[in-house]
Amino acid sequence: PLALYLVLFQLLILRQVVEDSGIISLGLLEVILGLMFFMEGLKLGLMPFGEVIGNTLPKKSPLPLVLLVALLLGVGVTFAEPAIGALKAAGQIVRVEKAPYLFTLLNEWSEILVMVVGGGVGCAAVLGTLRFIYGWSLKPMIYGALVPALGLTIYAYMDPELSKVIGLAWDCGAVTTGPVTVPLVLSLGIGIAAAAGKGENNLSGFGIVTLASIFPIIGVLGLGVFVRFTTEPQAIIDAALMASQGTDVMTSLAWYERSPGLEVVMGIRAILPLVLFLVLVLKVLLRTSMHHSGVIAYGIALAILGMVIFSLGLTYGLSKLGEQSGGLVPAAFMGLDHVENSPLYVYAVGLFLALAFAWALGFGATLAEPALNALGVTVENLTNGVFKKSTLMIAVSTGVACGIALGLTKIIFALPLAWILIPLYLLSLVFTFISTEEYVNIAWDSAGVTTGPITVPLVLAMGLGFGNAMDAVEGFGILSMASIGPILSVMATGLLVQYRDKRQMLRDQANLAGNAGEEVLS
Repeated sequence: PLALYLVLFQLLILRQVVEDSGIISLGLLEVILGLMFFMEGLKLGLMPFGEVIGNTLPKKSPLPLVLLVALLLGVGVTFAEPAIGALKAAGQIVRVEKAPYLFTLLNEWSEILVMVVGGGVGCAAVLGTLRFIYGWSLKPMIYGALVPALGLTIYAYMDPELSKVIGLAWDCGAVTTGPVTVPLVLSLGIGIAAAAGKGENNLSGFGIVTLASIFPIIGVLGLGVFVRFTTEPQAIIDAALMASQGTDVMTSLAWYERSPGLEVVMGIRAILPLVLFLVLVLKVLLRTSMHHSGVIAYGIALAILGMVIFSLGLTYGLSKLGEQSGGLVPAAFMGLDHVENSPLYVYAVGLFLALAFAWALGFGATLAEPALNALGVTVENLTNGVFKKSTLMIAVSTGVACGIALGLTKIIFALPLAWILIPLYLLSLVFTFISTEEYVNIAWDSAGVTTGPITVPLVLAMGLGFGNAMDAVEGFGILSMASIGPILSVMATGLLVQYRDKRQMLRDQANLAGNAGEEVLS
């Protein structure tokens, strides 16, 4: 449905044909098949490892060793996330002369960048596991994590070159919580909590996704500061131009034209180390074996095959379509050299259509996320039907849609991302303070389920294509807006639901008191 929406918008509203439609169609088919194989392989081959290790490890190992395994697992699952490949591939679309530090982080430092992001997820897994065991509140952890994240953001904003890394850092927080990280890390954490006799808490499982979204932000901003102090911008530009051997690095949009053989290697390299680590923990630490090893081996093979096919489809289909559509949307309200008769509409109408395009894309993509449906059922059960599944889905989808539209507004008007992020996150802290623990858990984790393997590459490619067409410094930041949007919308909805529930309770009490008074009088 998302691909169809992009194609129809491009044909009917922008009146532009889809270039390389055959390749894109084949790529979209590969995305569907690859994701299908990958998710089935994840369920059959990888999830059983998490469950067995989570249930068995605390009984046979001391707590420090358990936490070390959680840390290493957090790093391993990050490499296996499908969306991480899209983030690394986006490096070639960044203009080195305009954003040298951003360019070098996504190219020369790309492996270290993923390691830092993985380290953030690993630390989140450790802290989340301790929270499961000891029943700690999530609120102090959110305050403690956001203070350094916002502090580093303010510091980076004050440096003209370093400020261009802010969008990447906050987008990395959205990329980490995908279909591999969330179920594997959660199954380990909940298994440990259950083994420690703390698995009966209704909030078991909540909070770890939140921390896995915030810690990588701190890590990437810290890495950016380190690069800033060790490398001069001009040295990065000179090295990039020399490496390109005279080609125009700035306008190189052929990041999707990598060889299929490279995609196969990347797919195997993403899954195999994680599997080897899980087997090592099982055999060496736990000295146990998995039941149905043939089914598990089949699942792992399916996951690797799915990752390879998905990566190919992502490169040649979804990302290519998203980048192409994003590059054409500005033609609705401004003149572009590669689009005839642009601007296609008067400025106000064209601007409205561009923002409406982003809003509808965000709303539809979020509503289609399978993880959101699962979260909706959990929340409805957790709140005894007070916060309904449909209410949560609409609140989250609306928050993401408004966030993506706001991210596009930031690119159009060249607004500093810090101007938008800092006030919104300060507002989220106020909402966190006045909301109950259960709604805080739901709201902050809802941001994680919105950034799945389809949404992230599509929105990332669309934002980068849009930014390139607008001649913006960079197109990052849209995913970060898509994360803070649902946090605010869900907590606001939660406060409204609580207010209505309280009013209804007071009304019922007044009616009971009135009936009792009438009985006394009679």
